[in-house]
Amino acid sequence: MSVDVRVNPVVTRAALCDHFGMSRTVLIVDDHPAFRASARTMLEDEGFEVVAEAENGSKALELTRLLEPEVVLLDIALPDQSGLDVAEQLRDAASQIVLTSSRRPTDFGARLRKSSALGFISKDELSGETLAQLLERRP
Repeated sequence: MSVDVRVNPVVTRAALCDHFGMSRTVLIVDDHPAFRASARTMLEDEGFEVVAEAENGSKALELTRLLEPEVVLLDIALPDQSGLDVAEQLRDAASQIVLTSSRRPTDFGARLRKSSALGFISKDELSGETLAQLLERRP
């Protein structure tokens, strides 16, 4: 098993964290390396700690169980299975699942609304701020 794990320095942006000096850990799941790299840079620059990246649903499940990230940023369209299916398989994980896609949320209909995910952020609207706002609204 190859795991893309990168050690990051401690980030001290308290605005995006539950505890001063501790950033939220994130697993980015997307089959496009350019999007993963862009999302990693953006989220790390805005105070999140990206602990790993996965290119498909199987690896996402494995890494979530292994690393227990606080947040899984999960693309809906993955090569091996739907991100919606992965979200259901992670239903009992401690991680908060945030779905993403370049398509509109209405394209996924009721299945998206019934998902166990915390919410949805369009890829073109993804930022540390939008992710933090969604996480703050958690039930």
